[in-house]
Amino acid sequence: MTFAIQVEHLQKHYGEHLAVKGISFKVEQGSLFAFLGANGAGKSTTIEILCTLLQKSSGTVTINGYTLDEKSMNGEIRKSIGVVFQQSLLDERLTVRENIIHRGKTYGLSRAQLAENYRFVSTYLHLEDIEQQKYGTLSGGQKRRADIARALIHRPKILFLDEPTTGLDPQTRQFVWQTIKQLQEETNMTVFLTTHYMEEAAVAHQVIVLKQGRIVAEGTPDFLKTQYAYDQMALVFHDRSMGLKWLKDNTLHFTENQGIFSVRLDSTMHALSLLKSAEPFLASFEVIKGSMDDVFLHIMAQGDAI
Repeated sequence: MTFAIQVEHLQKHYGEHLAVKGISFKVEQGSLFAFLGANGAGKSTTIEILCTLLQKSSGTVTINGYTLDEKSMNGEIRKSIGVVFQQSLLDERLTVRENIIHRGKTYGLSRAQLAENYRFVSTYLHLEDIEQQKYGTLSGGQKRRADIARALIHRPKILFLDEPTTGLDPQTRQFVWQTIKQLQEETNMTVFLTTHYMEEAAVAHQVIVLKQGRIVAEGTPDFLKTQYAYDQMALVFHDRSMGLKWLKDNTLHFTENQGIFSVRLDSTMHALSLLKSAEPFLASFEVIKGSMDDVFLHIMAQGDAI
């Protein structure tokens, strides 16, 4: 197994404050990696360190085989990564094409390589309709497409995405996300993602949850849902009193909200036996799968000793 990113005992101090508290993790090459946490958890600080924008206090970081802060390795790291920040870095007075071509030139690409790379990013990000528009005139979704193209113009091995779809409408967010997934799958590019949208994290190969500078949970989405989420069944009864009696007779823990009873399931298959027993009293039901939202909320509600 080859790792694109290896982090060992990473710490970052801001005076007396320890923002990142000795975290260690690895990101497999070609994978989609989700880095989650509430605001102030240390996500952005960690990303800025990995992208050579912020100096670490201690620990070891290796990116694409280059050791951070070792001789001239930071320059090699920057050449091998692309970064999409929450705030754009493009010039609003230039067209989309001018912005991206200018960025490509900073990497010393030949004219032929730059033209080839531009065709690549234009195809994936569908830039044909906006490439001659000035960046400052674009909508939020159009700007995000240009931002991602800028980060990809030198064909990096790792793409860092810091909440790339925040503030976008659902249709644009879906387009951006599908493009990211397609790039990752078709080019074997490693994608390092932070997001507030748990459905995006749900398709990652590996997830880490950061809380107050520490890693408090990690694993595949399925593993985390098994550990921190559970399936539920929502029940509506023809007769509330009969439904309550059935729930109590079966010693089921439940909550009620406007006549809808929610029952925690031991497993999805547990619903079958319950439904068979409750069938005479039921008006309707729904089985609700545990989600990454449940995982995140559960972990954030826990104490620091997770």
